[in-house]
Amino acid sequence: MNAKASVLIVDNTPANIQVLAEALTADYRVRVASQGAKALEIARSTDPPDLILLDVMMPEMDGYQVCQQLKADERTNGIPVIFVTAKSGIEDEAHGRDLGTVDYINKPFHLPVVRARVKAHINLKLKTDLLENLAQIDGLTYIPNRRRFDQLFAQEWARMGRENKPLALSMIDVDHFKAYNDHYGHGAGDDCLRQVAAALQRTLQRPADLAARYGGEELVLVLPNTNGPGACTIAERARLEIAAAGLAHAYSPTADHITVSIGVAAAEVPAGDPQRLLAAADQALYQAKRDGRNRCCTAPCPG
Repeated sequence: MNAKASVLIVDNTPANIQVLAEALTADYRVRVASQGAKALEIARSTDPPDLILLDVMMPEMDGYQVCQQLKADERTNGIPVIFVTAKSGIEDEAHGRDLGTVDYINKPFHLPVVRARVKAHINLKLKTDLLENLAQIDGLTYIPNRRRFDQLFAQEWARMGRENKPLALSMIDVDHFKAYNDHYGHGAGDDCLRQVAAALQRTLQRPADLAARYGGEELVLVLPNTNGPGACTIAERARLEIAAAGLAHAYSPTADHITVSIGVAAAEVPAGDPQRLLAAADQALYQAKRDGRNRCCTAPCPG
């Protein structure tokens, strides 16, 4: 891993921040906050910290309240929190543990102890993240799997509600894939799916966009902050990219190469059940198949 892990130091005493930052900056990217609200803002950003050193006694919002909010938010509940505090009673530590903190360092702290504990919890966090990432990758196509899609779709639907921005889905099906498998063999079919997945990845230009394997020969694109016309443009680019790969399919009645059908749906506001957006994209996919395949179709915006 090239980038350093990051640590957020939260303390309302500048001297404590300075001492901790100087002790950790050689090994980690260090950010600081002197208030709980600012700490939550950093933790919920697109570049969250890998670990938080959190003072308990702070004005306006104390460390217990900050930790409570971190653990209640799916965006931040996986960030390990270490309390660094002068509240050294057994009851204080027990309360912190109940809130979800992974460790408890008493003030006045000893820097070798701080460094050792930070290192241990950072290493554990990075290993946990690696295992989680591996569990979300499809073993055949090497792109995110259905589990990752389900997770991200739920997150983006919630984000759409918070930020009032559109969300689009594209359902993609490889045309006449059974005939391809029957005549070329399942090994060739597997390789075909890998190449289709790679072509989809090449069409995505924003880090927030996701291509995932939905199941079988079906794939899906999740396109945050994208309206219907924008999603159609991306879908058509994906269709052409896959066709340009030139994967021979002599047994397809649609074309002499691998083609895909794509159904597109977009929601402007998070009205009702998010599964309605998925169902709309699926409906558009079946329309593309009925209309002759090797095309993109759009479903009405679910509302």
